[in-house]
Amino acid sequence: MTDPKALINNLSAALQASNIASGKSALNQLKIWMLEISPEDPPESLILAATALELGALLSAADDDLDAFARNISQLKPYYDALSATATTTTVQTERKCHVLGLNLMHLLVDNRLSEFHAELELLSEEEAGTPFVSFPITLERQLMVGSYDEVLNAGTNVPDPSYNFFMENLMETVRDAIADCVEVTYKSLKLMDAVSMMKLDSVEELHEYVQDKRDDWLVEGDMLTFQPPPVGSKAADIPSMKLISQSLSYATELERIV
Repeated sequence: MTDPKALINNLSAALQASNIASGKSALNQLKIWMLEISPEDPPESLILAATALELGALLSAADDDLDAFARNISQLKPYYDALSATATTTTVQTERKCHVLGLNLMHLLVDNRLSEFHAELELLSEEEAGTPFVSFPITLERQLMVGSYDEVLNAGTNVPDPSYNFFMENLMETVRDAIADCVEVTYKSLKLMDAVSMMKLDSVEELHEYVQDKRDDWLVEGDMLTFQPPPVGSKAADIPSMKLISQSLSYATELERIV
């Protein structure tokens, strides 16, 4: 007979030891046990199931697996709803709920799914929204909306838990791309060290790698970074107006003859 408490202990220990394979094994066994769980079951069983999936979400983040993370969150939500709907457990909250809710907000932010982000905020209590786990992505979203990219990049050193690092790395890449878009239309050229500073990179070597991977139209010349001018759109002077007028008159003449 499956002992969910023992498996949860195994999963928690594997997560703390960064033993991803062992953690996945325990989680798979717990999910098989959860097939027999329904919202009408005692609150104790619902809490165990929710705890297992919370640990599963943290395990997925540790494994850098966004798809698995999203699946665990999707499976977890019904248990939160069932616990909230149980009058006798209105004050009961799983240990890692706010932690996982915060990570889910980070995931939505990284994917730029802002409508879902705000929908999730509507479901939070004031107490949940005020925890460091949840307030962190809320603050990040506000900074992104006003274009405070520098503050977003600096936030990477103040995450509420190491599990946020995976999402911050993905978000910082998105922000760096946005900064790069602004830089290349603002400057004709820039010193390499200034570009490193603006994009919050650690070294010129990292900047070289970024240019090679994502900006092959940028030119590195000595200690300077030169940006190619954006493609110029067609100007009015480029339109062969006299030729078009002549063609239109010709078409009108032919049409008149037909009529």
